[in-house]
Amino acid sequence: MYSIREASEKSGISSYTLRYYEKIGLLPPAKRNSGGRRTYTDGDLKFLAFLKSLKETGMSLDEINEIVQDGCIMEQISMEVEMSQLTPSLHKRIDILTRHLQNMEAKKLELEQVISATMQKLDTYHSILAKDVDKK
Repeated sequence: MYSIREASEKSGISSYTLRYYEKIGLLPPAKRNSGGRRTYTDGDLKFLAFLKSLKETGMSLDEINEIVQDGCIMEQISMEVEMSQLTPSLHKRIDILTRHLQNMEAKKLELEQVISATMQKLDTYHSILAKDVDKK
């Protein structure tokens, strides 16, 4: 079991953000120890890593909430939940992730263009410096 400070350090998500995610329902209420302090398990840390990865790619909290609100699909599959019960959630997640992937691909293109322009500028500046050195 990990304290909120330890979970924050291990996940890279601030304690404040963990409390906020719990408050808005993105995280289920944390388990509490006998002193009433939040505790987190290794499974919780894996879930936090998943949330962080989605957030770092620019996914909105609303979209992340749409994905996680039905619970862990893999857990449900291991509990042998009927596929017909999982299908709507799977379709919803596929739609959200497909749109998100399209957005990331567009951003990747934009970033590649900026990188190319930056490299051209650097080449120009290096050429100018090289010509100046040759003159001396």
